[in-house]
Amino acid sequence: MNKIKIKIGFITISDRAAHGEYEDIGGPAMQTWIQQAILSPYEVEPIIIEDDQTLIEQTMIDFADNKNCDLILTTGGTGPTIRDVTPEATHAVCERIFDGFAQQMRSVSLRTVPTAILSRQTAGSRGKSLIINLPGKPDAIAVCLGAVFLAVPKCLELLSDSNIQIDLDFVEQEF
Repeated sequence: MNKIKIKIGFITISDRAAHGEYEDIGGPAMQTWIQQAILSPYEVEPIIIEDDQTLIEQTMIDFADNKNCDLILTTGGTGPTIRDVTPEATHAVCERIFDGFAQQMRSVSLRTVPTAILSRQTAGSRGKSLIINLPGKPDAIAVCLGAVFLAVPKCLELLSDSNIQIDLDFVEQEF
């Protein structure tokens, strides 16, 4: 029997936002996009954390294993700086990596932003959770979610027996 209500974790990864020095714009951007894209009922689990690989890993594990999030979206920490360790944390906690998500996000982003080649988004699964890393800028979040979201409902169905309905007009327009 298909799971009716899913739980979505939103993890903002930013030293400055975690310390209150900077307004979190990535987390709200993810939530707003998802609110427009998903028609089915869902629960939200948001958090803002520092750019620390151990903390990122612990948070992803907690969201997947204890809070039972079906979908975990992260924003931040995917660039080329030394503090950008989100992909490394994601690879450390995931049992499987879905390279197609990363390839598609970069491919679509490169159409408008030449520096998207520096982005290191990735995606994978831990147990029944799908984890997708997104960039930190709201416009880039929308581009990347639009690039991959048509595959998310099927992936969630296969991982956690979820049955979510999405607004195809919105998602296809974003792509």
